[in-house]
Amino acid sequence: MGKVTGFLEIQREQPTRRKVQERVKDWIEIYEPFPEEKQREQAARCMDCGVPFCHTGCPVNNIIPDWNDLVYNSRWEYAIRRLHATNNFPEFTGRICPAPCEAACVLGINQPPVSIKLIERSIVERAWEEGWIHPEPPEENTGKKVAVVGSGPSGLAAAQQLRRAGHSVTVYEKADRIGGLLRYGIPNFKLEKHVIDRRVQQMRAEGVTFVTNAHVGVTVPVEALTGHYDAILLCGGAEQPRDLKIPGRELKGIHYAMEFLPQQNHRCEGDPVDPSTAITAEGKRVLIIGGGDTGADCLGTSLRQGAKVVHQIEIMPKPPEQRAASTPWPLWPLQLRTESSHEEGGLRDWGISSVKFTGDKQGNVKQVQAVRVGAPPKFEPIAGSEFTLDVDLVLLAMGFLGPVRNGMIEQLGLDLDNRGNIATNGNYMSSVEGVFAAGDMRRGQSLVVWAISEGRKAAAAVDRYLRETPVRLAERQHAHA
Repeated sequence: MGKVTGFLEIQREQPTRRKVQERVKDWIEIYEPFPEEKQREQAARCMDCGVPFCHTGCPVNNIIPDWNDLVYNSRWEYAIRRLHATNNFPEFTGRICPAPCEAACVLGINQPPVSIKLIERSIVERAWEEGWIHPEPPEENTGKKVAVVGSGPSGLAAAQQLRRAGHSVTVYEKADRIGGLLRYGIPNFKLEKHVIDRRVQQMRAEGVTFVTNAHVGVTVPVEALTGHYDAILLCGGAEQPRDLKIPGRELKGIHYAMEFLPQQNHRCEGDPVDPSTAITAEGKRVLIIGGGDTGADCLGTSLRQGAKVVHQIEIMPKPPEQRAASTPWPLWPLQLRTESSHEEGGLRDWGISSVKFTGDKQGNVKQVQAVRVGAPPKFEPIAGSEFTLDVDLVLLAMGFLGPVRNGMIEQLGLDLDNRGNIATNGNYMSSVEGVFAAGDMRRGQSLVVWAISEGRKAAAAVDRYLRETPVRLAERQHAHA
């Protein structure tokens, strides 16, 4: 490594977050600039590990020690080449990935780990500024056509890989803009949308075709794809939210997180939101049910909208402040995580189960009755711990149960696994020949870095299939009919 003793001499450091009172008034990303010299110092902490476990912690298998060494030695252009060798979109993972690589860092055994996520983002942003990132169209076209359904991170990664392999690629997106969950699920204060736009511009220049407002299986019949493309890759995500089926669920003012968050992203884009369906936390007592990343996103959004008070509750017990003994290094640690939104306000509580919603005569939710519960898996109510909270808006952020089955999946006749996801073989192909699946639609709710990994691997499988299969998907469909 460039500085063999760097981990002994330099402490872990991260960019400063903007002051809370400033950032809650806007939708701009929260971090202050981090000087180049400090970026190089953080890269210098990377050790010359015998076995770099960060590789295994990273789902895209980033070659982390190599680009840390290159950054330390100010070889930034080489660093972006090495980073792009495994990750199509380090600007996404460098912002919103929880960094399992850092949890597996060898230095993290007894010291704060290397600031891998920071360095990743620093490399790619330097590369954009210097003009080192440019379109990379294929030298030759294969003549094969692929449809990618869904423009989230798995769909975008797959589309870019397939186009660079020489195939004609069309991406179908049901929303009005490209990006999937990146566009309408992640708040702007975590990921400003120009970051997506510049990458989409690169992919357009490489020859990828994007079709928006195209909901396959609803507004676009599946036959339009099976009759036209040589292969189809489904990357539609896990969009079936987990519901809370308790008395009073039908009251007005109770919404899924993914009904709430996209509206604010539309506002940030300058889009009008229909007042009859608008959801806002302004001046309201907000309850967020669910303690994960989506719940934290709801918290930060509610505070920026001007909520009167925000409670975030979780049925699981409070995690320990430090890595739990049950998840030793290099496993992803069970421990309490405080996101930037938690610094901004709101009240968090754990070990709570919601029992009943009650409302006023107009059918608006006004209270939630809850009880404290014991440890999983039974979550037995604790006698005498019942309480009520006054609420005007309830946001359900309890995770997702896999892809939406009705529509495209049913019309294609795809088999599902025992978790309700699209079942695939070892080559990402579904039960229907020529139809592949990747990302959350195949593996269930997961991380953006897993989505990119899945998209890349599925693209490689589709490429092999197209090169080995001379008969078009449309011709096989016609023959079977």
